[in-house]
This record gives sequence, structure tokens and C-alpha cells, in this order.
Amino acid sequence: MAIGLRVGAMVMLSTMFMLVKYAGQHGVSMPELIFWRQAMSVPILFAWLLATDRIGLLATRRIKAHAGRAVVGTVGLVCNVGAAVLLPLPIATTLGFTAPLFAVLITALVLHQTVGKWRWTAVALGFAGVLIIAQPGQSDIPLLGLLFGIGAGIIVATVSFQIRDLARTDAPIACVFWFSLFGALFTAILLPFYARPHEPGIWLLLIAIGASGTLAQFLIAASLRVGQVATVVVMDYTSLIWSTAWGWLVFSDLPPAMTWLGAPIIITAGIIITWREHFLARNISPTSALDEGSIEEASPRSRGT
Repeated sequence: MAIGLRVGAMVMLSTMFMLVKYAGQHGVSMPELIFWRQAMSVPILFAWLLATDRIGLLATRRIKAHAGRAVVGTVGLVCNVGAAVLLPLPIATTLGFTAPLFAVLITALVLHQTVGKWRWTAVALGFAGVLIIAQPGQSDIPLLGLLFGIGAGIIVATVSFQIRDLARTDAPIACVFWFSLFGALFTAILLPFYARPHEPGIWLLLIAIGASGTLAQFLIAASLRVGQVATVVVMDYTSLIWSTAWGWLVFSDLPPAMTWLGAPIIITAGIIITWREHFLARNISPTSALDEGSIEEASPRSRGT
């Protein structure tokens, strides 16, 4: 059940980014895409909590922390949307898999916690995969799109630590709700400068973007309720299958040859990090595990959604 829910979440996320790319190609600006992705989630989440008599889950004493998480998360969403619009979907997806690599770097360089040879090896391996895909000086991949994709990995890794801190006191659904609400408020400031009239079909597209992103969040949360993180997180890599399929079916676009070589290397690095975190969690004391700095929350396809 957990694996099925997680795979369903990846289908929804891949669908959302396909819709984002399609909308971007049909004249919808990036601020509009980000606003409607966030704004559509707010009434859906609020109505669901109200209907299930669980509105109390939104209570929090850490509203400033949620606002700070929303600032960072919205920047991540900008990177994700930019990568989806500018890059072929499989490449944008693969670059998102770098989040666990950056989480290791944050653990070691910012939090000054111990990182062993297994995870350092995985980091080196993962960035070698990025270089293979990017082919500096030789590739036709847009530089701005590449920067957006790598930036998304950095931001997702950073947000994972913020979410872990917020989850100590607040319900996961509260984290999602406040992120969506604050993110919509932040990006609404730009709407007077970027919003434009759209045909009914485009409005349906924007609704679908918000609905698919919200459903993905529900499925991710549900998978973690019935399964272990180390078990379900590996399923995030199936998003490469769905993004490749959407890229081919909708945009007649298949990944360049180097992506087929670099993507498995990055995925292997992420799996090594996930396995190592699972191993440490099972074989050392809780205090030592905290000292090691768990980074399982840096899901390779959380991607600021």
C-alpha cells in the first residue's frame, strides 16, 4: 500500500510539471504558475479539513517559522517551475534528484555533523552524474534551465531541514497548508505586473496544476503513514519514467543520450544515501542518530511542492 501510494504521488507530481511546462509554452507567466499552484491548494485543503472535522490540525504557535519555510519553499518552486519550462522534463526531473546530495553537504558543512565515507562517495558519484548530463561547454542544455534545476535540488535539501523542525510540533497537513497560503500571498504581489486574461482552457489547466500538486501532497503523506521512509522514498525515482513518458507523448521530446548515462548514476547515489541513513537509524543509538543528522526528509522528488 505504501509503495503504491508513493508511486501514485510521483505520477501526480510528474503530471503537474508536465502541465506547468505546457501552460508556460502557452503564454502563462512564471509568477502566475506559482501563484495558482499555491492558491488552488488552500481551499482544497481547508475544505477537506473542515469536512473531516480536523480543522484543529491547522493550529500552530510557530507562524513565523511557517512563513520562513514558505519563503524558502517558494524560491524552490520558482526553480522547479523554471527547470520544467526551460528543460526537457526528464532532465529537470533528474536534476531534482540531487536534493539528497545537497542534504549531505548541508549536514557536513553547515550543521558540522559527521558524514562518513559512504555518503561522501555517493555525493561525488552524484555530482559526476550531473556533469555527464550537463556536459559543460558541449551541451545544448540552456544554462539558465540547468541553474534552475540544480537550484531546486539545493532548496529542496534546505527545506527538508525546516520541515523536520516544524514536524516536531505541527501536523504535516498544517505544514502544507501554511506553505501554500503564505506562498500564494507572496506571489500575489507580482500578479498585477504579470497576470493576463486567459481562455477557459488555460484556466482549466491552472486548476489541474493546483489539483494535481495537492493530490500529490496527500499521497506522499499517506505513504508515510503506512510505510517506512527508507522503503517508500526509493519509489520517488519512478518519476523519471512518468516524466519521460509525458515528454514523449506531449512534447515529442526524448532525453539526450547523456541523460541515459548520467541519470542512473545520480539515482544510484541517492539510493546509497537512503540506504546509509536507514542503516544508521537501525544500528546506532537514537542520540547518535541525531548527531549523524538524518536527511531522509530530503526526498528526491519533494521538489518544493
